[in-house]
Amino acid sequence: MNKSDVMNNILNIKPFAPNLGAVITNVDLSNDINDEELKGIRDAFHKFQVLFFQNQSEISPENHIKLGRYFGDLHIHPAAPKMKNYPQIFEIITDKNSKIANGAEDFHSDVSCDIEPPLGTMLQLHILPECGGDTMFANMYMAYEALSNQMQKFLSDLKASHESVHFYSGRYKTETNGESKTEYPSAIHPVIRTHPETGKKAIFVNKFFTTRILGLEPQESKFILNFLFSHIEKTEFQIRYRWNKNDMAFWDNRCTIHKALWDYFPHERKGRRVTIKGDIPV
Repeated sequence: MNKSDVMNNILNIKPFAPNLGAVITNVDLSNDINDEELKGIRDAFHKFQVLFFQNQSEISPENHIKLGRYFGDLHIHPAAPKMKNYPQIFEIITDKNSKIANGAEDFHSDVSCDIEPPLGTMLQLHILPECGGDTMFANMYMAYEALSNQMQKFLSDLKASHESVHFYSGRYKTETNGESKTEYPSAIHPVIRTHPETGKKAIFVNKFFTTRILGLEPQESKFILNFLFSHIEKTEFQIRYRWNKNDMAFWDNRCTIHKALWDYFPHERKGRRVTIKGDIPV
């Protein structure tokens, strides 16, 4: 019996699309996860890169935090205001009063500006617009594999700067003090990273945070980054997920990028996410 058979004996897993993603429908995330279920979810996560858990009820902040901790210690966002009493929770709220929608501007990997960028993100949406509000995901393994051998070799020794002050400064506000207590992390990461679990190579740059490639002249860096930004967003690497109320998405920040679509103004989209700590990209 192969790994896929084992996973499907424990969990009802259906591929979402040929290139990325899977839907899981027979596990209740508000309950404890047993060892078999946890192994099945881990295996599916590494195989499909983003999982969509459907037929869920709204889980409490406490259970959301507990769920995230099955997969590792939790990451605290360096800039976004924290949910009261739950600093591990990042509330996703966009409505008619919003000036921006979280994650809507461009494809990105969450907080890649950290020295140890997050392993993965678990987002549950509780309020959805009548239509719209989908999320796009793209497969960075496929993006790497689509490059020529010569381009793969050229990029393999390059490192890039991931910065955040230009992105986070003035972005998040609170009612009490104007701007949340904000850190502006920055880090140097390889342009091509090797996934610590699968051993596969993925492109690791994004428009939110990646600002320059080390060792190249400014115009050279700009040219290569613009090429990569365009390349990783090719349609053949992408999926588009339409949410159902209380769906939980769990995506791998090490080998995917994503973008939330803000096409539902002035309607509301609301949920909560936790993010799992990762390690230094290699």
